[in-house]
Amino acid sequence: MPLNFEELAGGSGEWLKGSGPESDIVISSRIRLARNLAEFPFIARATAADRAEIEKILHARIAASNDSKKFPGELMYVDVSQLPEIDRAFLVERQLISRELSESEGARAVAIDGREQYSVMINEEDHLRIQVMHSGLDLDSAWEQIDTLDDLIEEQVTYAYNEKLGYLTACPTNVGTGIRVSVMLHLPALVITRQIDKVFRSLQKINLAVRGLYGEGSQAMGDFYQVSNQITLGLSEQELIKKVADVVPVLIDYERQAREFLVRESQETLHDRVSRAYGILRNAQTISSEETLHLLSSVRMGVNLGLIGDVAIPTVNKLFVHTQPAHLQKLAGMELDSSDRNIERATYLRRHLGGDSDKAEHN
Repeated sequence: MPLNFEELAGGSGEWLKGSGPESDIVISSRIRLARNLAEFPFIARATAADRAEIEKILHARIAASNDSKKFPGELMYVDVSQLPEIDRAFLVERQLISRELSESEGARAVAIDGREQYSVMINEEDHLRIQVMHSGLDLDSAWEQIDTLDDLIEEQVTYAYNEKLGYLTACPTNVGTGIRVSVMLHLPALVITRQIDKVFRSLQKINLAVRGLYGEGSQAMGDFYQVSNQITLGLSEQELIKKVADVVPVLIDYERQAREFLVRESQETLHDRVSRAYGILRNAQTISSEETLHLLSSVRMGVNLGLIGDVAIPTVNKLFVHTQPAHLQKLAGMELDSSDRNIERATYLRRHLGGDSDKAEHN
């Protein structure tokens, strides 16, 4: 079943729906497994022929998993090496592939289900990167799903595995379970009250990593932060999941306390920040991606605090992704330069937030 990019662009994945537990602060829960085939070298040392053979083998195994009664969904297979740059960027913005898979060379692919919970990348840093993503704080369900799919694939291939070390991976920090447990949180109040650095220093002391919106090496745009385990060796999958799951409620509590402080001590300033952000987004004629994320962050907090009543969280979540460059161009049906994207972005925001300027255009 082929992937319809236009259809995908018009909707939003399961993880953006704002329907999961603690979804006012926790955007998504994600678990990723790194795996390699025993009979081939790691990607960094693989030849073009090796990569092509790995892709061919795993394509067949994923197709077989689709036919299994144990797997509830259907994975759509996409040959990433044949995609134009804009489609690859679109999948990165959607959190369905990594920048590394998008920008690398040679045979590579991804398999995605219709709800965008599953993403199975082939020939990224490792031969296989399996990912499951859920809305809100829902790591246990994500683990149950990814464990089932991993077992289905492992029934058909031989993974690179060492009795002492565990699963062997290209990066030493992934050796062992090969698991990366991450939770994406929206923490604007901790940023405003300047407590965010103190919180992150505490996380680093317990070997948890903090990254931006698009993972490793990315900036924390829109006050979004991903908290994840740094090492996978020496602990079981359940222990690593528990380590992240135990700290997230503490972060949620810190953020809620910071929001309560702002409401109590700086209500007028807070209301002004939120109202200005909402007003600009509803009326701007041209706006950059970076400014949009910054303003949407304030609007999202304002909706959750009851300061804005005429827009829903799923709409705001969707706008964070739909106003990114590749999404804008897919939705517009044409390639746009930076200046035209800024104009198109402003038009899109007015249309979806009911801005005065947009109403004027239609009167």
